[in-house]
Amino acid sequence: MHILLIKTSSLGDVIHTLPALTDAKKHYPELQCDWVVEEAFAEIPTWHSTVKRVIPVAIREWRQKVWQTWNNGTWHKFIQTLTQQNYDKVIDAQGLIKSAVLTYKARGLRCGLDRHSAREPLAALAYQQCYAIPKEQHAITRIRQLFANVLNYPQPNELPDYGIASYFKPQVTQSNVIFLHGTTWFTKHWPDEYWIALAQHVIASGLTVRLPWGNLQEYARATKIAATHPSISLIPKSNLQGIATALAQTQAVVGVDTGLSHLAAALAVPSVTLYGATQPAWTGTYGSKQTHLLANFPCAPCLRKQCNLSNNSRACYEDLSVEKVWKALQKLL
Repeated sequence: MHILLIKTSSLGDVIHTLPALTDAKKHYPELQCDWVVEEAFAEIPTWHSTVKRVIPVAIREWRQKVWQTWNNGTWHKFIQTLTQQNYDKVIDAQGLIKSAVLTYKARGLRCGLDRHSAREPLAALAYQQCYAIPKEQHAITRIRQLFANVLNYPQPNELPDYGIASYFKPQVTQSNVIFLHGTTWFTKHWPDEYWIALAQHVIASGLTVRLPWGNLQEYARATKIAATHPSISLIPKSNLQGIATALAQTQAVVGVDTGLSHLAAALAVPSVTLYGATQPAWTGTYGSKQTHLLANFPCAPCLRKQCNLSNNSRACYEDLSVEKVWKALQKLL
């Protein structure tokens, strides 16, 4: 069986799709999958043995340059690549209009969520077979159920197997803890002074601290934290595989609600993940060795990118004290 998977973004969403592929492979050992994904995340599908071809897209960029993308032939070249193969099933695991358009263009039986289950109900118009998947579940569970329905095998109930841990093993565990401090939402950030204080606890226990960064803002924060002690260092900027390799070698991770926290979960790295403006029930890190700390604050989780309080203070994170996080981390260590 040869299927096409449409799941373009974001980092966490792409990682959430991996367990469904592992499930499908167990029931169809000869299964082959091609995957349409945003260029920025095109490395991730290559780590899973079921994926034979990655078809990169740049929808985020193309939407900003519609006429240029059309006139220079970029869109037409993509469609030619997309339609080279006839698939047994085309599965839209995203349920958005943008992913439905790509699904409609592909060759094969088009499958996806029905209008009551999809995030954008109009997406269901593109599918030839629609499936009702309850919304009040974790994203990983929903995608696994969708695959089970589309490919006709029993609903899985065991912990998810992302199918990528073996790609990065064997590895030597390093005596460090990685802080995943970067995120795009202001309201997801844990205060810098908290990171600095937590680093002192980690260092006092005999471990070092490493900090990844991906843009100038994250570099500035990482540099600020690292300046407080020589046992804190920055991870050189690299591609996702480089970051995943570092995560696979670390003893534990402390992170905010960000894509790299999901990558750590996929690699079964012991992790403490912090939730203030968001909550983990539907899209949190999922798997073994995962600890979730939720802020206990009247307006949390607000699911907002900006804090509504007058001083924009992210006050909910005061409940997630350094001592509380350190205690949770000690249990994992």
